[in-house]
Amino acid sequence: MFNLTLTFHSPTLALHMEKGKRLDYASAGVSLKAADQVVERIKAQARSTFNANVLSDIGLFGGLFRVPTDRFKEPVLVASTDSVGTKVKLAFMSGIHNTVGQDIVNHCVNDILVQGATPLFFLDYVGIGKLIPEVMAEIIAGLAQACRENGAALLGGETAELPGFYAEGEYDLVGTIVGIVDREKIINGSAIAAGDVVIGLPSVGLHTNGYSLARKICFDLAGLSFHDRVDAIGNEIGPELMTVHESYLHPIEALLTEMQPSGMAHITGSGIPGNLIRIIPQNLKAVVSRGSWPGLPIFDFLQKTGSVADTDMYDAFNMGIGYIVVVREDQAKRAMEILAACNQPAYRIGRIEPGARAVEIV
Repeated sequence: MFNLTLTFHSPTLALHMEKGKRLDYASAGVSLKAADQVVERIKAQARSTFNANVLSDIGLFGGLFRVPTDRFKEPVLVASTDSVGTKVKLAFMSGIHNTVGQDIVNHCVNDILVQGATPLFFLDYVGIGKLIPEVMAEIIAGLAQACRENGAALLGGETAELPGFYAEGEYDLVGTIVGIVDREKIINGSAIAAGDVVIGLPSVGLHTNGYSLARKICFDLAGLSFHDRVDAIGNEIGPELMTVHESYLHPIEALLTEMQPSGMAHITGSGIPGNLIRIIPQNLKAVVSRGSWPGLPIFDFLQKTGSVADTDMYDAFNMGIGYIVVVREDQAKRAMEILAACNQPAYRIGRIEPGARAVEIV
């Protein structure tokens, strides 16, 4: 639980040993002192997310969590793992490391939310070349903040110091989430039928996808620096791209207390077409009307600056829709009312129609 795996890669190790020189972890690029500092900083942040279901403290080999079965007839655990991807490159550029921690938690929460699951606990993995306590403290602070906001315990994690494996100052951030849903309330899209309404919840930016293309456009093609202001988006480009991934947990939980949607989709990599199709049954298609929701200036800027085709934009980016709810026509008005009561903007962006299985953007 919050382990520090300290692994070194030294091509000169054999040579040093032949010469009879003594080696230690520090000479191999691994700092045990830094590792101890990181563990101490992690403890308070992790404990701030604990609840009555956490049965272990920091330092064991595994985290213990009591499954709250009292609220469920037939509880089913739902798990998902993902990474922040190349959005971490912006953290390296800016020196801001807490927001990527929030990104990965919110991303994972949305991934299990589409099946109707409530988050229970979260685990993180950080692979890093050289352990810097201040950087790790920021990452963990972001993880803990998002876990508290989503009601999930930051139950444990792994920090692997791998000198020679990652470039100096760089790391990878991965998260695993476990949630719970009653079996009879699992949402998987099988209930979707012709005539259903597609409701889109807006994103606040790129979230955690499309950053390889976005960075190429902004920093390579346009030659921008992190703090360069772009009038077309009304912000500096770096902070705009680092806008934290939205969690839709609270408004969707409110919706689920009153109705069971036919299906839900988290719009991540591959955009609306690639994610909505995952829940569309055979012999049905989703027809999504472009322009039925307000666009975000960042996407217009990226498309114009990079001369990116429409199809490529919709495949790479969420295009301003971060989450989709599919409901019956007779549920649509009430669904919009519930979301509005939660201060969650929502738009009717399409319909389900008979046809070959597809997602059409028209």
